[in-house]
Amino acid sequence: MSFIRTSVSNGVGEIVLDRPKALNALDQSMIDDMYAALGDWGDDDSIETVLVTSASDRAFCAGGDIRAIREHSLDGDTAAITRYFSSEYRLDQMVADYPKPYVSLIDGAAMGGGLGISVHGEIRVVTEKAMIAMPETAIGFFPDIGSTYFLPRLPEGVGMWLGLTGARIRGIDAVAVGLATHFVASADIAGVAESIRSGDPLADALATSGTTETSDVPLRKVGEYFADDNINAIVGGLRGAIGDEWAEEMIGLLEKASPTSLWVTAAMINAGAQSGIDECFDRELHAAEQITATHDFREGVRAVLVDKDRNPVFDPAAIDDVDPAVVARIVGA
Repeated sequence: MSFIRTSVSNGVGEIVLDRPKALNALDQSMIDDMYAALGDWGDDDSIETVLVTSASDRAFCAGGDIRAIREHSLDGDTAAITRYFSSEYRLDQMVADYPKPYVSLIDGAAMGGGLGISVHGEIRVVTEKAMIAMPETAIGFFPDIGSTYFLPRLPEGVGMWLGLTGARIRGIDAVAVGLATHFVASADIAGVAESIRSGDPLADALATSGTTETSDVPLRKVGEYFADDNINAIVGGLRGAIGDEWAEEMIGLLEKASPTSLWVTAAMINAGAQSGIDECFDRELHAAEQITATHDFREGVRAVLVDKDRNPVFDPAAIDDVDPAVVARIVGA
C-alpha cells in the first residue's frame, strides 16, 4: 500500500501525503514513491508546477520514520539505515534543485523530515494551524534533512536556537524567519489548493496570502543567546538571565535533550554555515550512520516515540561530560 497519492491536471502534478495514523511520517516507500513521481514530472514538459499537500487535518508531515530506524539499529541492520537516510536526503536534494515551481501547503505540524520536503522548495505556504519544529536533540539525534544548510542561513542565532532546543514556532513565525514564504488563513487553504490545481497563475492563487498577525519570536534574545556554537556558553548565558521566563523555558528544553546531540548539532550547524548544500547532505549522512548506533539515539526514541514515558536516560547526562572525540567522530571532523 502506498501512503502517497499522485494526480496530474491542468499542468499541475500533485502529491498528497496520506499516512494519517502516523501523521504522514515518511517511511521508505513514501520516500521512494515521491522521488519517482518528482523525477518523472521534472522531465515532463506538460507539468508546470508541483503541489504537495496532506490528507491529514493534523499534520503536513511529522518527520521521518524514526521508530523503524531504531529497530534497524537494534537489529544491527546498518544497510537499511544507510538506505533510508541516503534516499531521504536524495529526495530533499531533488526538491532543492527542482526545475519547476514546487509548492507545499502546510496546515498542521511540519517537523524534521517534513521540512526536508518543503523548506527546500520554492514556495512554502503556512497557516495559523502550522507548527514548525526540528525536535531531534530530544531523541538523541540531530537536525538533518539538509537543515544544516538552511538553519545557519536564518537570522542570527535562529538556526542554532531551533536546532538545539527543538522549539516549536507558528506559521507566522516561520514566515518571519524565512522558513516559509506565504501565510494564508487555514479557512482559505483549500481554496488556494483548488486554484493551483485549476492551473491559475501562482501569483493569483496566492493573492489571498497575508495577515495582520505578527511574529512573537524574540529575535533580539535569540541573537544574544544563540549566536555561539559552544553549548557551555549558550547554557551559561541563559542561566545568567535571572528572572527571564523565556530563558528559563529554553533551559528546560535543553535539559530534555541528549547532551551529546547538543554538541553534535552545534558542530553540524557551524560546519554547514561554510558548506554548500551537497556537502551538508554528505556530512549529515555520515553523522546519521554514526549517531543511530549510539545508546542515546536508541534511548531517546524509546522514551519519546516508543514507550512515550518521556524520561530518557542519556549517557553522558551532562554537557560537561561529553567527549569531544565522540562528537568529532559523529560529525566526521
